[in-house]
Amino acid sequence: MSARATVEAAVKLGLTAEEYAHIREIQGGEPTYVELAIYSLMWSEHCSYKHSRPILGRFPTSGPRVLQGPGENAGIIDVGDGWAVAMKVESHNHPSAVEPFQGAATGVGGIVRDIFTMGARPIISLDSLRFGELDEPRQRFLFDGVVGGIGFYGNCLGVPTVGGEVYFEPSYAGNCLVNAMSAGLLRADKIVRAKAAGIGNKVVLIGSKTGRDGIGGASVLASQEFDETLEEKRPSVQVGDPFTEKKLIEACLEMLGGDLVVSMQDLGAAGLTSSSSEMASKGHVGLDIHADRVPLREADMEPWEIMISESQERMLAIVSPARLSDVREVCARWDLDCTEIGEVTDSKMLRIFWHGERVGNIPARRLADEAPVIRTPSFKPDYISDKPVAINTYERPDDLGAVLVELLAAPNIASKRWAYEQYDYIVQANTVQIPGSDAAVLRIKDTSRGIAFTIDCNGRHCYLDPYRGAKAAVAEAARNLSCAGALPVAVTDCLNFGNPEKGDMYWTFEQAVEGMAEACEALDTPVVSGNVSFYNESFGKPIYPTPVVGMLGVYDDVSIHTDQRFKDDGDVILLLGPDSAALDGSEYQKTMFGQVEGRVPDVDLALEKAVQRVVRDGIARRLVKSAHDCADGGLAVGLAECCISSGATGGAAFADPDRVGPSRARFRGADVEIKTTLRDDVALFGEGPSRIVLSVAPTHLPAFRQLAGELPLAVLGRVTGAVLRCTIEENVLIDLPVGELSEAYESLPDRLD
Repeated sequence: MSARATVEAAVKLGLTAEEYAHIREIQGGEPTYVELAIYSLMWSEHCSYKHSRPILGRFPTSGPRVLQGPGENAGIIDVGDGWAVAMKVESHNHPSAVEPFQGAATGVGGIVRDIFTMGARPIISLDSLRFGELDEPRQRFLFDGVVGGIGFYGNCLGVPTVGGEVYFEPSYAGNCLVNAMSAGLLRADKIVRAKAAGIGNKVVLIGSKTGRDGIGGASVLASQEFDETLEEKRPSVQVGDPFTEKKLIEACLEMLGGDLVVSMQDLGAAGLTSSSSEMASKGHVGLDIHADRVPLREADMEPWEIMISESQERMLAIVSPARLSDVREVCARWDLDCTEIGEVTDSKMLRIFWHGERVGNIPARRLADEAPVIRTPSFKPDYISDKPVAINTYERPDDLGAVLVELLAAPNIASKRWAYEQYDYIVQANTVQIPGSDAAVLRIKDTSRGIAFTIDCNGRHCYLDPYRGAKAAVAEAARNLSCAGALPVAVTDCLNFGNPEKGDMYWTFEQAVEGMAEACEALDTPVVSGNVSFYNESFGKPIYPTPVVGMLGVYDDVSIHTDQRFKDDGDVILLLGPDSAALDGSEYQKTMFGQVEGRVPDVDLALEKAVQRVVRDGIARRLVKSAHDCADGGLAVGLAECCISSGATGGAAFADPDRVGPSRARFRGADVEIKTTLRDDVALFGEGPSRIVLSVAPTHLPAFRQLAGELPLAVLGRVTGAVLRCTIEENVLIDLPVGELSEAYESLPDRLD
């Protein structure tokens, strides 16, 4: 072995001098270079969660529907009739910032492997994306590359991408966020866990050959800030092959369904190192790995490179000797490499061999479960205010109709059709609600049941108040599911933050976790899986705290689902929820005044839960024709989106100007009169939680009033014509054709030229 393990080598691999000293204590002297490389990956922030583990215990993780909580590749939820859903979201931020197409593509591939390794067939993908402002060419390049990578991998794989979100803020310019979520369906009694067992059983590597792509991805790339060495980190980005992954899905599900393997784990961050050490640690056994047996696609790879390579589309299985020939037969039929590379032992050690020589010998639990834990002393950042901004700070614009048009064209609000139409969102023929409404809805074949998914977070709100903003992210995700008629039941999260070694950044993390935990407890949505992504900084400038919330909802009868489209002229338009809104942290504040300041409103979780229950009950009783969360852009934008989406054709969520043209789409407008004590522009464009725009048939209004009881409920007006007209105190403030609003809403591609 040419390379030696020294403190200098340890630091270069991302370890600290103190961690190197700790490794020497564990190993009883100087480690081999293979051992040092393995420790550097498994003790990296990305793999060990050393800064976040002390805080994540605050999350509620159990409940009557939870079949598998955190600690496995994905969480699993009981959705009824013996069916279960596996779900997980993970980040691929740094790889996507370095190489957007492959970074995003391999992010999709990695999260899908987390799903089928549990025994579930992947049925859905969602994505949560953040970039800098689109007036910068590099941001347009990143956006285009990421969307292209997601579409390429998911479309080739045959897994529909049916939902997501995209935000553009200056804080993400140097460090974009690419969070990929996937879910799969399985029978509740067929869960597979990644635990090695059975002394003498074989360790089998299945899938692609191993190369040098992705070496150091979890430590050198994912667990450090970006600086002038960004381009040097390009080799740490993996390269994906979705066609091999599709074969892996089918082969692995066949093996798991036939009980041919004892357990299975995908090779993600840290590659063979993480999969082998985690499986050994969970099973309280040892594994012997013969690195020289691993099939390679590059010559002269050293054992440490083989152990930490993050080459894609690879799975590790524990197989009994009696089943080994059956596993090989399945893999041969799917044209996949299948190589016995080791065996299960009773040593509780991860032992690495190279042509008969032992080059690594590490206690497995020291790698997977007993990595160092760090809790940074935290303090509140100076910029966070305890007071909202006085409304007279901002001068009211003269033309509020023009404001609405500008907000609808703002990249954070405008239709993301350009992105989602690059995705196949109806493959597998389960999609009931396609992209463009509050939540994606899927059926469970041969049953009346259904499931719904959403992914949400407003990073700007979390920047101004991480506790309130994170609490609001959970509430909004649940509200989006409730607007579709689904009962929210579980959360998977991706917590994106800056450098945890900085006390102010760590404080935002602590506060966000507390806010999320309180909301999850109140709304009965336990956290069953997730991911933490730290070091999202560029040249010392952090991203907004962005705790992304993926959420699952369930239906006993999927036919009751609804969307946000106004349906029929004469229907009554209602606002369920409080008459309260603020400019602080709103899209209106940013777009019209160029500011992000103040303090966002807090969520009344008891009120939130009651509002959501009423809208779900109203949908279940078929009283509610449409429901839409009132969020970015406030009430006026929410109403406009309900009007614009009414022009949908062929089952699309929004009218497609390229197919029918805004002037020829059959839009339905709204004539509303808003009664409020707020300044009129705040009433129209201010943002606040727990508000839903509904439409009901006039004959159903009394029944819905009775259902709402004492909850705030305002009759706004009627669905009528093809014009959105908003009146406050007899002043017509907005009076615009829906076709004109649609043109603004569909204008995002103009910014990408």
